[in-house]
Amino acid sequence: MPKSNSLRRGVAIKPNKIYMDYSASATPNPSSIHMLGLEAKIKLQNARKEVADVLGVHPEEVIFTSGGTESNNLAIQGVVLAWHKKNLEKILPHIITTNIEHPSVLETCKLLTERKFAEVSIVPVEKNGIVDPKKIKKEIKDNTVLVSVMYANNEIGTIQPIKEIAKEIRHFNKINSIGRITGEAKKILFHTDAVQAVNYLDLNVERLGVDLLSLSGTKIEGAGRIGVLYKRKSVELAPVFGGGDQENGLRPGTENLSEILKFASALKLVNSAREKETKRLTILRDYFIKKLEALGQEIIINGDLKNRLPNNVNITIPKIPSELLVIELSNKGIMASAKSACKSGEAGGSYVIKAICRKPGGEVGGVRFSMGRQTTKKEIDYTVKSLSEILKKLKKWS
Repeated sequence: MPKSNSLRRGVAIKPNKIYMDYSASATPNPSSIHMLGLEAKIKLQNARKEVADVLGVHPEEVIFTSGGTESNNLAIQGVVLAWHKKNLEKILPHIITTNIEHPSVLETCKLLTERKFAEVSIVPVEKNGIVDPKKIKKEIKDNTVLVSVMYANNEIGTIQPIKEIAKEIRHFNKINSIGRITGEAKKILFHTDAVQAVNYLDLNVERLGVDLLSLSGTKIEGAGRIGVLYKRKSVELAPVFGGGDQENGLRPGTENLSEILKFASALKLVNSAREKETKRLTILRDYFIKKLEALGQEIIINGDLKNRLPNNVNITIPKIPSELLVIELSNKGIMASAKSACKSGEAGGSYVIKAICRKPGGEVGGVRFSMGRQTTKKEIDYTVKSLSEILKKLKKWS
């Protein structure tokens, strides 16, 4: 039998191993039963366990997806489709969410209502960008099946009271579990989009009290393009699209093993460095805010100053378009954003800023500065100095 240590189409061929399963996958497929397939499956299982350990869950409760958008869709649509599969009555399932969720949540909810698959109640956040748990509870109805509230907002960085919301849902479930709709035991499920929280906040689902949690590798340095959905073992989900039986039959398609391995490794790394990095960035964030406030301009800091991500500073300068500020900053080598990247191609101001706008009819744009591992105090000083110069240049807008 021929021996070779060469690479064939990106697959390492060990001595006495010849790969003739290219129709299954150009790289070893974890679903294949031959030796290389089994080796790939072991790597996949190990990666799943590493993710599960960070979340404090069982490995079988971790579902790999293509990203945060798919994870959110699978959580929300999966619950609704499972409801329709079990309940033949003409009663639509009811979802509760907030008005500052990521588009992958809000647009999914909109899609479900347009297709008459579900009813949706959207709870407005307070002026500080944080939702009141009591207002979430107030929206619960007999046909409510899911509450979806993001852990931390992607634009203004506000951290939502997930534990308090979970407590309200648990209390409601405890006293109303029997007799809702069919008389059978029912449970309102709680989903959180934790995509922005992954680097800085506790992800232990038992402490959070959630049933479903979404993550994305795009927000973790070195994690690659992959997503995760945690699904509590007792939660019933229906697949969003058909195919194979990968990921417990909920996410068909050959697993992207190379990206999954990157994700597991990167998640483990940020989890171990979370406390130290959060402390460092919190100091930089507060320093940044103080420097901005000292500029002597009318600068509004969007969102709660305390309950926010350590790497987020979002500002509004009345009468100056946020897109213009972003372009001027870019010309000085500073990359910021005017709103969520998923909505950046649309005209108009940010719907998140609009939700907390203090001046009805006024400027609703916001500029988001988000920091990371490489951010330094020197860079913040340069950013504030550059912003001051830009504001002097743009006096005609004020």
